[in-house]
Amino acid sequence: MLNNTVTQSNLRRRIKLRSYLTSYVMILPAIIFLLIFTIYPMGKLIQLSLWQGNAANAYKKFQGLENYRQILTVRREFKNALINTGVYTAAIVVLLISFSVIFAVWMQKDRKINNLAQSAFFVPHLVASVSCAFIWSWIFSTDTSGLMNAFLKLFGVPARNWLGSSKTAMICIIVMNTWKSIGYYALIILSALKSIPAEIYEAARLDGSHNSKTFLKITLPMLSPQLFMLLITITTGSFKVFDSIRIMTNGGPGTSTQVLCMFIYEFAFNRPNSLGLACAGGVMLMLILILITLFDFKSLEKKVHYQ
Repeated sequence: MLNNTVTQSNLRRRIKLRSYLTSYVMILPAIIFLLIFTIYPMGKLIQLSLWQGNAANAYKKFQGLENYRQILTVRREFKNALINTGVYTAAIVVLLISFSVIFAVWMQKDRKINNLAQSAFFVPHLVASVSCAFIWSWIFSTDTSGLMNAFLKLFGVPARNWLGSSKTAMICIIVMNTWKSIGYYALIILSALKSIPAEIYEAARLDGSHNSKTFLKITLPMLSPQLFMLLITITTGSFKVFDSIRIMTNGGPGTSTQVLCMFIYEFAFNRPNSLGLACAGGVMLMLILILITLFDFKSLEKKVHYQ
């Protein structure tokens, strides 16, 4: 009887162990991918940030934390790039989330024009960022052939140097990236709106709730998981903006549109023996994104209403 009990216990342990091994084998490809393409590059970036060198010889001289001291206290370019990135990110987050909700609410009703509107809003997301940057560079072109200046000419307004002025260059980039991404996020919000049970709105109407109160008390709380996801993805994506700025202004005029990724690119490839500074900037960017994400999850996730 005792031997039979021990045999059954061993059999259960073997089945449980086999189940664990099967689970780990199933996720092993994902773990390997994560180690090779995420963990290893992060470790290499931290290592390179402690050295002075270039792309051909990255380990010329050990610097320790000197590169971090340089970008935090000596190099004004990093501070300027950080401020520009913060301004760009704040504007993009507010505009994309606000207009995505507005357009999604507008497209929620079953109307023929809404099918066309959904396609029209989503098409820019399918176009490569570089192509969009070239298109909007032409729209904001300084001469009269530019679409914006041609439109202003119809009303007798003189042409403006949109991308060549520090007052308008960042605004132009924000407008371009908002235009490109708004359709994608609006469709995410639209799908979330259509998943809200109609009975909730019917109950609100029976209670005499006005449209504005229904939107604030029902719609927004029910959209909070999607809005929280959008906040995280838009914030992290905005901090890594590069291609559109590279094409439209190349960080200019002056340093008015230089962001963190432009700073990293400049010091990694265009300046001698500055690869360590670029990597230190990359580490700082990584830490900023981690801290922002942790802050969002710590402070805002409690307010998310999961159905």
